[in-house]
Amino acid sequence: MTFGQGRIWYDGKMVEWADATCHVLSHVVHYGTSFFEGIRCYGLPGGPAVFRLKDHVDRLYDSCKIYRCGIPYSKEEFSQAILDTVRVNKLDSCYIRPIVFRGYGSMGVNPLKCPVHCVIAAWNWGKYLGEEAMEQGVSVRISSWRRAAPDTFPTLAKAGGNYLNSQLIKVEALQDGFDEGIALDHYGFVSEGSGENIFIVRNGVIYTPPSSSSILPGITRHCVFTLARDLNMRIHQQVIPREALYIADEVFFSGTAAEITPVTKIDNIAIGAGKRGPITEKIQSQFFAIVEGRAEDSHGWFTPVG
Repeated sequence: MTFGQGRIWYDGKMVEWADATCHVLSHVVHYGTSFFEGIRCYGLPGGPAVFRLKDHVDRLYDSCKIYRCGIPYSKEEFSQAILDTVRVNKLDSCYIRPIVFRGYGSMGVNPLKCPVHCVIAAWNWGKYLGEEAMEQGVSVRISSWRRAAPDTFPTLAKAGGNYLNSQLIKVEALQDGFDEGIALDHYGFVSEGSGENIFIVRNGVIYTPPSSSSILPGITRHCVFTLARDLNMRIHQQVIPREALYIADEVFFSGTAAEITPVTKIDNIAIGAGKRGPITEKIQSQFFAIVEGRAEDSHGWFTPVG
């Protein structure tokens, strides 16, 4: 099933895709008041299973809590609704988008008088940065747009309004002939991609920016930490200066949509040998072995759709 087809869970009911609409004067349209997740469901030998469902639902509720937006369903009810949406649409491997938003109630910055709506959609979606990128890597540029300062937008929240910054980073990169952009933080240190966390490898050690570098602490990012330790690799969180990217042996992105994607060129400078490096390949291979059902889910990351 492609984007634009099937049924969507909307405030507790399954509705046709075309009927899942909101009023043009909804608060979300004018002020970006939405909170969302991107979740993968993988077709395993035993049937479809949602990847790290609990972690995604927990983060969605955390995002809403930061913005004082209560969700009118328990986490258990919302999790079940996600599984139901995949099952009703008879999907095997798919991308799932739960979103909570402020609807039509009153105009003005104050969101508290506007109702909260909850929606879950799912559809087939391939590799976010392209199939070839998994092996050949992507070309990126350092963006002229920075991530928000710590006391402006709460970057720990996955909020719709925050992604206006991501759009500027992405569009600038595409219009300049690159696949993706990398933002620096308020202090000029490496932050993240427009929709991905970033890792660098230097002398056999993996480094990634900390939460204080205005990143969204990704769930796939956490998988990288776990897999690196399983493979007896050293991995550290620390602030990373821009020039460290250029002299890294390897660079790669992580994210639910991007999964594990090598970066082979930054600002037209080849990274390492200019191709996917051995540590990236090991992390990537182990990740895909698990999500494709070729290796044991020893960390309990999957929830069967049933």
